Amino acid sequence: MSSDHPSARASRAAGLSGIPRRDFIFARQKELVLDLVTPLPGERLLDISCGAGNNLQIFNEKWCSLTGVDASRENLEIARQRYGDHAEFVLSQPDDIPFSDNEFDIVTLINCLEVAENPRKVIEEAVRVCRGRIFIGFLNNYSFFGTRQGLKENFGFRLTGAMRFFSYPEIKRMVEDIVGETTIKWGSVIYFPSIVYDFFEELEEMFPLMRNPFGAFVGMTFPVKYTIRTVQSPIVNTFQLNNGAPKPTPEVVRDMLKQVRP
Repeated sequence: MSSDHPSARASRAAGLSGIPRRDFIFARQKELVLDLVTPLPGERLLDISCGAGNNLQIFNEKWCSLTGVDASRENLEIARQRYGDHAEFVLSQPDDIPFSDNEFDIVTLINCLEVAENPRKVIEEAVRVCRGRIFIGFLNNYSFFGTRQGLKENFGFRLTGAMRFFSYPEIKRMVEDIVGETTIKWGSVIYFPSIVYDFFEELEEMFPLMRNPFGAFVGMTFPVKYTIRTVQSPIVNTFQLNNGAPKPTPEVVRDMLKQVRP
């Protein structure tokens, strides 16, 4: 394989330049996300449980319109300082998102389901607010990366925190229960212990990103069918919209939300 491949360069950087291993992991994860999602400039993207906004950087580089929701005020404050006016951040639980139906072209759930109280409901909310495609990224229960503690450490989870590990078939079943039969594209990234790269710098490049069931991080994307646009009941009550009136577009609803937000 050519040495100028992006992930090969990341591998060399991780092994030779002292870049933290987590940066290398993010580079490989980013490669998989972009291969599956193929974001376009101007598309509206929502990252659910965005944390401090690390994953939004992937789409910021592709000139997407960025929105993140998270249940932690501290995380959102860090994200706001990082992105300024280039992104919108909203305090929200992942299973109860304050956006209208079909509002986003892309919705991402990256390392979110592992700590969610009700993963299925989180996916249902993602489907509701999406009008294009959804990306779900999760830690693989069948990874041959190493121990679960090793996965948690390398992906930045609290080592003492409770979390759930999934497999591709589990997530696939949940998705199909919600949206019915659909076209799913998926792949995974394998991470070996750091010592491996000292001897086999491009070993990981031998393993395909697509359809590898043993990677540490699995990513999958699927389309969402456009549904009838609705507005949430608080907006209906506030503006006295009736059933015979034309439905406002999601963008208009967002403006309404901003006007009535204290």
